[in-house]
Amino acid sequence: MAEVLGEMAGVVARITVQVGDQVSAGQELLVVESMKMEIPLLAPIGGTVQEVRVAVGAFVQAGDVLAVVEP
Repeated sequence: MAEVLGEMAGVVARITVQVGDQVSAGQELLVVESMKMEIPLLAPIGGTVQEVRVAVGAFVQAGDVLAVVEP
């Protein structure tokens, strides 16, 4: 299991995957906006998206678990 963590505080701008999607390592899972920048969060491993713990518009903190991918 690989958790995708927020890198900095911000707002979820978009989510590009759904639970059950197959993803490759390095594939964009979601994007967080912070200080007028878009920060893409990528899959750390290839596998299946098991959880997406946020919604578009949600405020997240650095270190929050935003998604979970299992090989």
